Amino acid sequence: MQRNIPAIHQQASLAVDKLLRPGEVLVIVDDDPAIRQPLKIYLEHQGLTILEAGSAAELYRLLAGGSVALVLLDIGLPDADGIAMLPDLVSRHPDLGVVMLTGVADVHVAMECIRKGAADYLSKPVQFDEILFVVRRVLERRRLIFENYQYQTDLEKAHFRIQIFHQLSLKMNTAYLSTVALDEILQAVLVGITAEEGLRFNRAFLVLFNEDGTVLEGRMAIGSDCRERAGQVWHELQEKKLDFMDIVHNLKVSCLNGDLRVNEMVRQLRVPIEDCEHLLIKAALDRRSILVTDGRAEVPVPPQLFALLDEDSFVVVPLYSPGRSLGVIIADHFVTRRPITRDHVNSLELFASQASLAIEHSHLYMGMQKKIGELEAMTQEVEKSKDLLVEAERYSALGQMAAQLVHALRNPITSIGGVARLLARRVKDEEWLRFLNMMIRETVRVETTLEDLFDFVGEGVSQKEITSLYPLIRKTIMLVQTSLERQHIVYHLDLPEPDPILEADIKQIRQALLHLVKNAMEAMPDGGNLTIAARQADGWVQVSISDTGQGIQTPHIERATDPFFTTKTYGTGLGLTLVERIAKVHGGLFSLKSHEGEGTEVILQLPLVPFG
Repeated sequence: MQRNIPAIHQQASLAVDKLLRPGEVLVIVDDDPAIRQPLKIYLEHQGLTILEAGSAAELYRLLAGGSVALVLLDIGLPDADGIAMLPDLVSRHPDLGVVMLTGVADVHVAMECIRKGAADYLSKPVQFDEILFVVRRVLERRRLIFENYQYQTDLEKAHFRIQIFHQLSLKMNTAYLSTVALDEILQAVLVGITAEEGLRFNRAFLVLFNEDGTVLEGRMAIGSDCRERAGQVWHELQEKKLDFMDIVHNLKVSCLNGDLRVNEMVRQLRVPIEDCEHLLIKAALDRRSILVTDGRAEVPVPPQLFALLDEDSFVVVPLYSPGRSLGVIIADHFVTRRPITRDHVNSLELFASQASLAIEHSHLYMGMQKKIGELEAMTQEVEKSKDLLVEAERYSALGQMAAQLVHALRNPITSIGGVARLLARRVKDEEWLRFLNMMIRETVRVETTLEDLFDFVGEGVSQKEITSLYPLIRKTIMLVQTSLERQHIVYHLDLPEPDPILEADIKQIRQALLHLVKNAMEAMPDGGNLTIAARQADGWVQVSISDTGQGIQTPHIERATDPFFTTKTYGTGLGLTLVERIAKVHGGLFSLKSHEGEGTEVILQLPLVPFG
């Protein structure tokens, strides 16, 4: 029986060096050299190592003397029946693949071969490329069996390791969930590394970056800095039979009692991030573990580190979150002197990943608490300042009404008043003169009302007091914080110390700042950058507010502070007029710089309170 080979059979799915282990061979077993030799040449040309056997006895000798991966076995051998050999071959060589070559095109014979352990069968005459396909398929199946066995072994080891860490994680998570302070989380991390039910290292050191990430600092440790005391500590822990949470609770007391001077030792560790060749910095930034054995490692070990630890064998494992490097863990077998194996390193790395999440969680928690505090302060400030916002909106509405009234009534009233005055000078009749004077008085009254509407903010009497400038700026930003975020505007505050001290009307200064910030925001409807900077010199403070909007056209700059002049669709043209007036009331100056398409910068200059 001869089978047609589908096109897919002609594709080699794996290279030969992936199918066989080093030193493995294939054996062709057939009593006819005319069959063996051409097939051997063909298969060797495909990259396979081939041996020949003309009998069952020769096959067994080859099996005893070498690594045979697969046998092409003829059913009819001079000294044995191929089918009868199958059970013995399969039981004695379970890793051996057997492909039967039969001259009988009988399905029952083929099925019997398969039942007794053959991997496949081929009926003579058979094409060489079909033999190659079957050989590859059997070898691939054999390779998958080996890999599956290896994976199963690895999974069993991993399962055992996960079981240990599962118990550890349950207890560690209890510590994390009941802990909000980073130091308490770090204590739990140390216990997990050194406790008998944890990783069983003798000493563990936590070295973390400071808040601004510039220095790697020793934060906390567990263990003992002398061998005699170390043995006593571990003996006490074993005698007391303390569980994980008991150790976490008692560790703080132990550290406070000062019997673990190792904490004083770890706090001496300070490595600037600029020292990029330092072993601890490389481990932290490269995010890779470094094992030091008998004073040797893949990177140079600083002598100061040896001297501080008094140990020449230890492992350094990085702590990191997706967004940043957090620090490193240093662990050793200072007491037991056991060698640190790759399995120890792997276990510590697994725990370090959980510890990193705990530390990052603590950072995020503290950051969230800080943000909540800021939001609460902002809410309180907004609540206190809501009257200012309401007043600003009222000014806006009143200003719009004033603009409409002024433009609609100013010219007619002026004409009426002028004509009435002209007639009053010429008319002699007292009755008519009385009516004309009444008209003059009423037109003056209307004109005064219009001026009052224009001057809607009212100069009034300034209530000046000594105040700091920067809090007024920050409170102004708080008022528009939500609008800034909604408009995708990023603000920058450049407020160098010391804080400028002014004698000013706080309400008026905040009104001026609010108008300027709102103007800048309206110039950037599609987002941009808002910068508020302050500079002090020669008794003055200069506050500049700049945006990245479209700017003001050159012909319009000089008229920008004119009442009711505006280029906005819904503007009233009163904002900059108000700011200029407030600046003058405080003895200051107001100016404006703009380049079309590049943004606008407004500058408010105010006198400082003289010292002494």
